[in-house]
Amino acid sequence: MTSGTNDATARAARRAGALKSNLRVEVDRRGSVPLTIVAPAADDPPRGGVVVVQDARGITPYLVSVCDRLADAGWLAVTPHLYHRDGFDEVDPEGSWPSASTTMLTLTGTGIDADVDGALGHLADAGFGPAQQAIVGFCMGGTVALHTATRHPLAAAVSFYGGGVSEPYWSGVPPLVEAAPGLLGPWLGLYGEQDALITTEEIAALRAAVARSGRRAELVSYPDAGHAFHSEDRAATYRPVAAADAWTRALAFLDEHVRPR
Repeated sequence: MTSGTNDATARAARRAGALKSNLRVEVDRRGSVPLTIVAPAADDPPRGGVVVVQDARGITPYLVSVCDRLADAGWLAVTPHLYHRDGFDEVDPEGSWPSASTTMLTLTGTGIDADVDGALGHLADAGFGPAQQAIVGFCMGGTVALHTATRHPLAAAVSFYGGGVSEPYWSGVPPLVEAAPGLLGPWLGLYGEQDALITTEEIAALRAAVARSGRRAELVSYPDAGHAFHSEDRAATYRPVAAADAWTRALAFLDEHVRPR
């Protein structure tokens, strides 16, 4: 089942140049959760599956462009629409970040887990088992990525500036410093030391917490970057040098840990 609003998101992303013509995009449902799915060309079978978790703004053209870049690198990218219970995909672009930071707090751990599990289920239906499954998240999605990696033995998890480090965002999702020692697989964190939402002390505490997991885990921090430094649609926060390095690291991490079928 496809909703008109979700189709509009995909069309807007195409108009913005977010989707390349050689990729396949669709919006589908698994159970109640809508999923935006971006796949390599039909003659280029995916090497594995990646769940992509939104930042606080929702399913934006930027997020779809991230899925596009993953698909262009050979991955099947699936992103769950976490705001579907509220009846929309993206917060009002006019309000953007101020409204997004409030809207994200209406989510619940139970709902987030169900929606992410729906996306993982789609990857399983596509033939990708845990050894071929990964998760990448941005902002609140980075929080979800680490949290999910404590619930499922994924091949890899990547968190771009995931918050809720010392205080939780949602019931049912513990602070990352408490969750991190329970990682079930490899994790990469990518943070900015100028982040107004995540202190350098929290970054240090999270680095120490993931080290206690005994898993392959690394936290890279960028001295001249702040929150949302990868969001190229936000001129005030985008830091191209840090963004390029972080994206290269993320792709290399996936290449290293996600096994081909």
